[in-house]
Amino acid sequence: MKKFIRIASGQGYWGDRFDAPLDQVKEGPIDYLVMDYLAEVTMSIMQKQKLRDPNLGYAKDFIPLMEDLLPLLVKNDVKLITNAGGVNPVAAMLAVREIAERKGFHHLRIAAVYGDDILSHLDSLIEGGHAMKNMETGAQLSTVLSQVSSANVYFGARPVVEALEQGAQVIITGRVTDTGITLAPMIHEFGWKWNDWDKLAAGVIGGHINECGAQASGGNFLAGWKEVPRMERIGYPIVEAYPDGHLIITKHESLGGLVSEQTIKEQLLYEIGDPREYITPDVIADFTTIRLEQIGPNRVRVYDVKGRPDTPFYKVSISYADGFTCIGQITYAWPEALLKARKADEIVRKRLAYLGLKFDEIRTEFLGYNSCHGTTAHPIDDPNEVIFQIGVRGKNKSHLNAFSREVVPLVLTGPPTVTGFGGGRPKLREVIAYWPALLRKEAVQPKVLTMEVL
Repeated sequence: MKKFIRIASGQGYWGDRFDAPLDQVKEGPIDYLVMDYLAEVTMSIMQKQKLRDPNLGYAKDFIPLMEDLLPLLVKNDVKLITNAGGVNPVAAMLAVREIAERKGFHHLRIAAVYGDDILSHLDSLIEGGHAMKNMETGAQLSTVLSQVSSANVYFGARPVVEALEQGAQVIITGRVTDTGITLAPMIHEFGWKWNDWDKLAAGVIGGHINECGAQASGGNFLAGWKEVPRMERIGYPIVEAYPDGHLIITKHESLGGLVSEQTIKEQLLYEIGDPREYITPDVIADFTTIRLEQIGPNRVRVYDVKGRPDTPFYKVSISYADGFTCIGQITYAWPEALLKARKADEIVRKRLAYLGLKFDEIRTEFLGYNSCHGTTAHPIDDPNEVIFQIGVRGKNKSHLNAFSREVVPLVLTGPPTVTGFGGGRPKLREVIAYWPALLRKEAVQPKVLTMEVL
């Protein structure tokens, strides 16, 4: 058993910095690289891509990245775990295998974790008594079933551990939890049992710290962003994991960024509900038990984490079509920019009423004044410019199309000193709504496919 392992974060979301995973492998020793690509809306986007082309449905920019990354992984004997597979991890695995074959990386083992995509099984699951009610509203999934565009179960670390035990160096998954891809190496390397609740919870905490990339190492750092060095080449976090369950969070010293108790605390508070019950497929972690200690520059010890048994359910992320939105904007310049923008809003709203157009929602923002803070925005005196932005949401496409013709005419029919209308009429965009649900674990099984490059 190793004394400790280094698990480096290389990606916080689909679209994150392209060279970060390369830096993580090149700038210092690591054992594992984990890359998180997925979010709820991402799955719907990937599902649409797969419907257009059965060979797609994964993060497309992951493949060109692997042209540069795979040689580094092989040279430095680093294992990669990523959920870049989206709704088609097997296709992503085949694309990576083609790169490995072309570069001559014989005997490299690549694995795909799949089985989380239950879109084609929803009817039979509902007929079998799995209602998959909306966790927030209690509504039956059957009420929107015809509009569903994607449905994916959140698997945990188990199938990733299975892939590691099969000798895979590159593991590409579907909707495995953000925390599970960091937890799995600890279970595999240290032989943790599936009822070692405190150790599993510690691994989940490490995964939660790793999952958002540089957000744990000085990026998006509210408490002290001005003090973060070299953000142009920020070092992403690295979890040093130990067999007893304690962790040390650090980064490569050659890179910028900052790892401190404050940066870690901000990340720990990100996207959690009840801090006493951080529920994952593998364990329930109690965030109130976490202890942090700064033990050196860019080194924070995490310890004393407590966990409880997992629940009998998987969470299911379901997306469905819920109408359309249309958003238009133009810019008003000084003087009285805000006053002009407010008048433009008044004109458009009166026009919508005059034309008898109905929408589920109409929303106005004045960018530069209240687009972030809404009604709590502080009054400001005569700003240099304000962007008037108005959007509508609804299911009647003819009404939405009529709205799209009402913003640009303000150039000559509304207040003066207007610009920013070069883009023409705003376009209709489909609204994808989120449906969170629960599904009993016995209703679905993860699958692991491993291939060796010949």
